[in-house]
Amino acid sequence: MIIPVAKGDETWRNLLPDLVALDFVDEIIFVSPKSKEADLASEVARVGLARSCQWMTSEEGRAKQFNWGVKNSLNSVLWFLHCDSRVSNAGIRKLKRMSAMNPKHILFFDLDFLMDGPRMIFINKIGAWIRSRILRLPFGDQGFCMSREVFLSLGGFDEKASYGEDHLLIWKAHQSGVPMKCIGGGLKTSARKYANQGWIKTTFWHVTLTIRQALPELKLWLRDRRPS
Repeated sequence: MIIPVAKGDETWRNLLPDLVALDFVDEIIFVSPKSKEADLASEVARVGLARSCQWMTSEEGRAKQFNWGVKNSLNSVLWFLHCDSRVSNAGIRKLKRMSAMNPKHILFFDLDFLMDGPRMIFINKIGAWIRSRILRLPFGDQGFCMSREVFLSLGGFDEKASYGEDHLLIWKAHQSGVPMKCIGGGLKTSARKYANQGWIKTTFWHVTLTIRQALPELKLWLRDRRPS
């Protein structure tokens, strides 16, 4: 498991107790521009997390942090999780079961939100279901899981992208013929940015950026599907 942490973000502390459900052999790698090894050791002791848990430092940027975590990971299965997520015991069990059964797939959860956002957030949940289940475009806050082999075949996360490194990775997967499968429920993510920045403004901006980034990738995908 690889979890990037932005400067000043303390939500990883809330996630840590959920990870007690992991197996002893599972890795937990936090990656941040600033080391918090002492804080991590204290929190690990507090929640009783007897797992391989470490804090690494890298350059700032979620793509760079994810890629650095992969380089320092030993496990053959990679789970990319945002630090403001919460995951249930049942969700972890389903992830492990489906990962073993679908080693060539990219797995993802249905998107659900914590109770820290506006009431209209249920619309975003419906939109995410359509986007990921029907359009097959899950986003990173849905907890991507894949084998190291699949991840490396896609070239990792694009560190030059100014945003949407998760979105671009999924387009690479489509263009390379990598299948995807939804795990179902079990993961929730914070909706605080919708509360802090405004639901309409944030939703509109996310949709705009997604369309802007998707159109050239869709053209590449359509081009590769043309008969030679």
